Amino acid sequence: MDALLPITCAADVPGKYRGTPLSLLVEYQNHLRAHDAYTSAQILVGMCMDNRKALDVPENFAYILRTGGANMRASGFKISYAISVGGVRHIAIVGHNHCGMVNLMQRKEAFILGLVEGAGWNREKAENHFLNLVPMFEIGNEIDFVLSEVRRLRAEYPKITIAPLLYKIEDNNLCFIND
Repeated sequence: MDALLPITCAADVPGKYRGTPLSLLVEYQNHLRAHDAYTSAQILVGMCMDNRKALDVPENFAYILRTGGANMRASGFKISYAISVGGVRHIAIVGHNHCGMVNLMQRKEAFILGLVEGAGWNREKAENHFLNLVPMFEIGNEIDFVLSEVRRLRAEYPKITIAPLLYKIEDNNLCFIND
């Protein structure tokens, strides 16, 4: 994980992100700054839906999209809305360690049984559901996936500043990913 840039003070923020809402996001989450008041969103945060993560940010500071693995591929309209109507010019893509979207094939049987027993599906329907959708949601390695999402979104929205971050489950802190 030497690709991670831990932030223990504002001076640790990479220069290109200093003085931006991206720096503020990390400073708030890592408890390096008291909350300020906002009347409109400053940033869009795309992050995983994992229940072990919660952002400590001021009210009205951020639009937050939560999807498995911080996979924003199906969120294009929402991202465009936050930019065009919401006026945000900064996006953080926040992955996290120990993500359940890594190695999904290893969870195939548990996924199928969970739908059969918990949702009342038949086995064939549950298996087809898994096999049809797993390619869209499998992220491989958390850091590599976040970097690929950031590259994809930078190509899609060239005037928007987009940063890759990783949420560490152990201490609830954000790190920048060296890109």
